[in-house]
Amino acid sequence: MNQTGSGGMHDRLRRNTLKLMGWTVAWVVTLAIATFGPVFLWESKALTSGALLVNLAAGVGMIAANKDHLMVLDELQRKIQLEAMALALGVALVAGLAYSTADATNLIPFDAEIGFLVFLVCAAYGIGIFLGHRRYQ
Repeated sequence: MNQTGSGGMHDRLRRNTLKLMGWTVAWVVTLAIATFGPVFLWESKALTSGALLVNLAAGVGMIAANKDHLMVLDELQRKIQLEAMALALGVALVAGLAYSTADATNLIPFDAEIGFLVFLVCAAYGIGIFLGHRRYQ
């Protein structure tokens, strides 16, 4: 089947989705290695630096795969993704700066941890995808 038919587009979407999944898994695994390697496996700053560089490279691959994935989506799917990403970016900026300010001014009795913000951004993105699909059904 050629690439211009609906079967070809479906195949491209499937391939790009799998590619994005692979790069995302690689990024998460290399992040875990860079984070937990120095705690459980080694005490070398050189190994930690190397693990972090590999993680950054995997992150670049994930970003490129995400761009490729977006390019094969249809117009409505791109619109839903764009709106969800806009929501996630807004939440990241507003909540992240408020969270950081609350930490810097000792309004919260603990140090601000990036993991909480990452969870919030992921939740906002997921909610944006869910609401977008509901809105355009």
